[in-house]
Amino acid sequence: MNTTSAKTAVFSRYQIFMIVLISLLQFTVILDFMVMAPLGAMLIRILQISPSQFGWVVSVYAFSAGISGVLAAGFADKFDRKKMLLFFYAGFIVGTLLCGIAPDYSFLLVARMVTGVFGGVLFSVNMAIVADLFPLEVRGRVMGFVQMAFAVSQALGIPVGLFFANQYGWHMPFLIIVGLCLVTGAGIVRWMRPVTGHLKERAAQQPLLHLARTATRKEYMVAFLSTVFLSTGGFLMMPYSSAFLVRNVGVAEKMLPVVFIVAGCAGLVTGPLIGKWSDKLGKYRVFIMGTMLATLMVLIITHLSVTPFWLVLIANTLMYTAVMSRMIPTQALVSGVPDMKDRGAFMSINSSVQQLGGGIASVVGGWMIGQDAAGRLLRYDLLGLVTIGAFAICVVLMYYVDRAASRKYSSPIPVRG
Repeated sequence: MNTTSAKTAVFSRYQIFMIVLISLLQFTVILDFMVMAPLGAMLIRILQISPSQFGWVVSVYAFSAGISGVLAAGFADKFDRKKMLLFFYAGFIVGTLLCGIAPDYSFLLVARMVTGVFGGVLFSVNMAIVADLFPLEVRGRVMGFVQMAFAVSQALGIPVGLFFANQYGWHMPFLIIVGLCLVTGAGIVRWMRPVTGHLKERAAQQPLLHLARTATRKEYMVAFLSTVFLSTGGFLMMPYSSAFLVRNVGVAEKMLPVVFIVAGCAGLVTGPLIGKWSDKLGKYRVFIMGTMLATLMVLIITHLSVTPFWLVLIANTLMYTAVMSRMIPTQALVSGVPDMKDRGAFMSINSSVQQLGGGIASVVGGWMIGQDAAGRLLRYDLLGLVTIGAFAICVVLMYYVDRAASRKYSSPIPVRG
């Protein structure tokens, strides 16, 4: 399919349904993860823990997700993807329920570990399904719609979660997510068709051999490494963003929902546009533009002191737009690297290195920052500089990912015009 036909491509009704279903599932998984950041200031205060300890609450999810993803990779292409999706979604629901009843910090750590074991693999299964159902030429816009789950979680999910957390305690957001998961799971069981096309192309091989071959293939390894640095850039700052806004920038805890609502509403508009531009202008080109904006916003945000609220809203919204402008084209490009018979294993490993890289970055971030006597975070600006360094490395690696994805298709993806 060339660029012109990509512009006029029409999704079938079932493809539209799958975009909606995958987006809903992504929404619940993303909300479970992202709600930890705005709850950070509350959890540090209520559980009487340090920012470093809170960093472990985020990291333990990432580490367990990374390990489980590697273990699942060898089997990822041996089963119907629908069955894989249901198995890991059920485990994710159990883990989220444990978060919703956690009585203390230690229990919450264990609950996040259980959630990560299943939640981390879910993303890879979702991305394998997207790659199976949609050609690369229109995958940017598909990712744009799927990534609206981030925007909806910011505009609706996180603020509602924070509202219920303020009214009924920090457990309530997790219990609400469990309810949403049960509804989404029922939709998967009832209407999703089996996804078995990869089984016809899969060469018979042992799971460990399949894992080893996928993990060591050269072009795959470059994609994995690019994902590590993509996630590093986000995890260094993100877990501590709400605490920084409250304690350094002067945003009231009760006003945090507004910050996320505004950014999320903007994302509902920009997400599909970024996906469309990725297909039209070139995924790597859009990624570069997003990285340039992200670099500028990191420099600005990490040097903020007490700031008028309206300026905080603008800065946070631009930062969120930059993040989306990096994530959407990156996911579309990375999904174009593996062969169909390797997609499940590739996506599992890719998800694992994303989680492990992010987990390490979160721990490093917790070590780097500190608190003064007034509770303000220290050295957040240094975190920003390290983040920008990760951005630069990712730009180089994504150039080679773009070339690898382009070589797999007869018509090159429009880049670097």
